[in-house]
Amino acid sequence: MGSLPHIPSLDPSSEKEPQFNIDPNKLKTLFKSQQKYLNNFFDKLDHTQTHIFTQTLLNSTGTIFISGVGKSGFVSKNISQTLVSLGIKSQFLSPVDALHGDIGVLTNADVLVMFSKSGNTEELLRLVPCARSKGAFLISVTSVEGNSLMGLCDLNVHLPLERELCPFDLAPTTSTAIQMVFGCTVAIAMMDAKNLTKEGYAANHPAGRIGKSLIFKVKDVMKKQEELPVCKEGDLIMDQLVELTSKGCGCLLVIDDDYHLIGTFTDGDLRRTLKASKEGIFKLTVGQMCNRKPRTITADKMAVEAMKKMEAPPSPVQFLPVINEQNVVIGIVTLHGLVSAGL
Repeated sequence: MGSLPHIPSLDPSSEKEPQFNIDPNKLKTLFKSQQKYLNNFFDKLDHTQTHIFTQTLLNSTGTIFISGVGKSGFVSKNISQTLVSLGIKSQFLSPVDALHGDIGVLTNADVLVMFSKSGNTEELLRLVPCARSKGAFLISVTSVEGNSLMGLCDLNVHLPLERELCPFDLAPTTSTAIQMVFGCTVAIAMMDAKNLTKEGYAANHPAGRIGKSLIFKVKDVMKKQEELPVCKEGDLIMDQLVELTSKGCGCLLVIDDDYHLIGTFTDGDLRRTLKASKEGIFKLTVGQMCNRKPRTITADKMAVEAMKKMEAPPSPVQFLPVINEQNVVIGIVTLHGLVSAGL
């Protein structure tokens, strides 16, 4: 009988992968080299050119389309998304898809910005005459002098590039870094020119933590009405255990007949009272043991302010009673509620 064929072991430990190590000195040298190449960009960037470019985008009455291929394409998408997040009409336009129907979105009110290190990217060169026929204003952003793309566009911005960080000067590393820096800096300049406020920025990020911290107020995240764990100061502590534990707030809001806040009684207060009074707790009222000077907040304050107030010295708390100008309880905001809301 013939021998069975060799079956590779499925045990990952049986075949050791070759070990590669990073030389910390070489890593440090690479970062210093990248810093040098980026400084070259900052030192040699034509700010007159950059100002004309930025003003052109700012004056656009249409959409700012941004295009690129490969790594420049990824950068273009990021810059376009940044503009959109700042409330500026922008869209990434794939040069390949544009030639298969997507160019129909271009109008004579639009600006088309094309990022290319070489300025000789074939897909972009094919896109130019089609975009020109739609009447769009064409801008090239390139790093190689005397390229084909710049000669076909209405405006060109030169991004100075000493060389790529790649040891072969091939992999787009430094060139994409300066494209990103350039595009994002221009975006912030436009944001400043449009006087975008924090509130305006937050309105464009309603689901993110940034937006929530700038949009959500206490009234948006507080519990109210039947959700409130309330009791009177004359109520016996032991009679209020269900109210204390069933509302998920970890406390009781002690109120008078008109819902004015008298104080708070927490599950921590319950443990301390039980330890100190033992059987005597059966005769104690909530009013005798409550905190009559709790931290409070109003409904119109920002939710993030409520969180800061909870975390403030001398010791953090898990909730804040929400009161109006007459010290009437209208809600309660809890740390758990704020975290659940994404703050």
